[in-house]
Amino acid sequence: MGSAEELVAIVDRDNRVIGSARRHEMRAQNLIHRATYILVLNQADELFVQLRTMSKDIYPGHYDVAAGGVVLAGEAYAAAAERELAEELGVRGVPLTAHFDFYHETPDNRVWGRVFSCRHEGPFTLQAEEVAGGSFTPLTATAALASRHPFTPDGLRVLERFLHECRR
Repeated sequence: MGSAEELVAIVDRDNRVIGSARRHEMRAQNLIHRATYILVLNQADELFVQLRTMSKDIYPGHYDVAAGGVVLAGEAYAAAAERELAEELGVRGVPLTAHFDFYHETPDNRVWGRVFSCRHEGPFTLQAEEVAGGSFTPLTATAALASRHPFTPDGLRVLERFLHECRR
């Protein structure tokens, strides 16, 4: 089954599951869904920033501060985070730390996200369909990079809140 046909958990504004829809239907109707965001940091406290492929269904060709993706119907956030990290970066068996949930809404994306982080030094096995490339970037340099290149807006929001609440 292609990613457009995956059954995605659909939620209401209070993050309660109210059903499911195929991914392409969720995007076409801008349904509220769940997603995971996994910030991957190395021991030098640098963040792995990835470049999304041009074939992504949302924010193609944008940089992203997190691995992750939609939560499938019947799937828990933690299970989705583990699955997405393995699919996108080839990372398995690392402890994930859950940080916070948040709601993000733009005209083309309505999502309840759960943010996780992990430590990994690489190397990574990038999923060719989703990740065009990536590299570790000092946390303090990410904002400067975002001023020069398009970044996913939800990812930037995640990073801002993570730095404010979790890195004191």
